[in-house]
Formats: sequence, C-alpha cells, structure tokens
Amino acid sequence: MNEHTLSMRLERVAAQVPMGARLADIGSDHAYLPVALMRRGVIEAAVAGEVASTPFHAAQRTVRDNGLEQHVMVRLADGLAAIEPADAITAISVCGMGGETIRDILDSGKAHLSGRERLILQPNGGEQPLRYWLMSNGYRILSEELLHENRFYYEIIMAERAEPVVYSAEELYFGPLHLQARSPAFLAKWQRVLRLKKRTLAGFEQARQRVPQAKAQAIAQQVQWITRLLA
Repeated sequence: MNEHTLSMRLERVAAQVPMGARLADIGSDHAYLPVALMRRGVIEAAVAGEVASTPFHAAQRTVRDNGLEQHVMVRLADGLAAIEPADAITAISVCGMGGETIRDILDSGKAHLSGRERLILQPNGGEQPLRYWLMSNGYRILSEELLHENRFYYEIIMAERAEPVVYSAEELYFGPLHLQARSPAFLAKWQRVLRLKKRTLAGFEQARQRVPQAKAQAIAQQVQWITRLLA
C-alpha cells in the first residue's frame, strides 16, 4: 500500500470524504490517505496529525515526495490538537485504532470540533463505546460499512452532528444501519463472533477461579442478541 494504491479499507474511508473537503487525518501514519485524495483532486487541503515521531517523519516524507507541502500540513500533535482554527476543517478521519482509543481522541479533543465536520471513523474493534460517544455528543450515524480484508473484519462509521438520536443497546452493539442492511459480511462476522463468545462462556464454566458475575452476564446477553440476530 502507498499513496498511489490504498488498501481496500482506506479506499472505503476515502469514499466517505466529500468532494472539496478540508480533511484532518488523525493518526495519519504515512499520510497515504490525504496525499492520495489530494492527488485525485478530491480535497482542497489536509492536515496529517501524528503523535509519534517515526510516523510523523514518514508522513513528512510522503508529502515531500509528492510535492504537496503547500497543501498537506504534517503536524506532531496529540489527537485533534493537530487541528488549528485557520485550517477550516470539514472532515476528520481517524482510522486503524481501537474504538475506545478513537472515542478518547474525540472526547479529549472536543474543543477542536466545530460540530460542522463529517467524522469518518474506522475502528479496529470497540465499536460499541464509540457509537455510544457519538450518540451522547449529538452525532447521527449516516453510514456504516463492514468489509473483510486480510482475515479481519473492518468497520467504517460515518457520522455528522444532527438532531439528537437515541440508539438502543442492540443498535449500539451491532450498529443501527448494519441491523437494517444485514449484509453477508455483517452476518458472517457475527457468526464468527458467536462461536467465540460461546467458547468463552464454556471456558468460564470450566474455570477454577471465579469469573466476575457481571462479565459472564454481559457475554451471555451478547450471545442471546447474536443468536436472535442470526435466527
């Protein structure tokens, strides 16, 4: 993968970035996504934010090699602190991290959110707490996509600030739009998760040390939801 050929996962993220957007890609790694979108003429400008020096320098190199220093600002900063008011950001992408990590980045960086930008989030697990944060902070989920790449299932969640919405516990767990669409990839993912959850419960029963009751009950509840989903 490079700025010329994005992974399938990043291509699906790229598809959610509006034409003419000013993008902040947080945790940009090599800055492949913003550079690819600049090269394609999709975005006007971008900020590539990195908290660690090695990926920060890698992002600088990608931008420099493509002659885009005037259009893609690479900044060493923690989360949304990479965004400055003058950037006039209209879309934020945060990809390839756990859902709880993405939630924490959004929550600690609230001061940098205008509420007018589109959020394009690609969590590696932990989607439930991320959806809960979106709901609690006035964001409506407008698109959910699930794809299977390199043996892993990846979710892409696109949300914008809108009228308050209340999602049920099951909608937060599975994804409100996934529950409506029930794509083959979605059903395949949850068939696999169900097998793993049942194995975990069986392991709890055989465990010599006592498993916290709340944890066992939570997994039993999830097994019930998934079984009903797949029925």
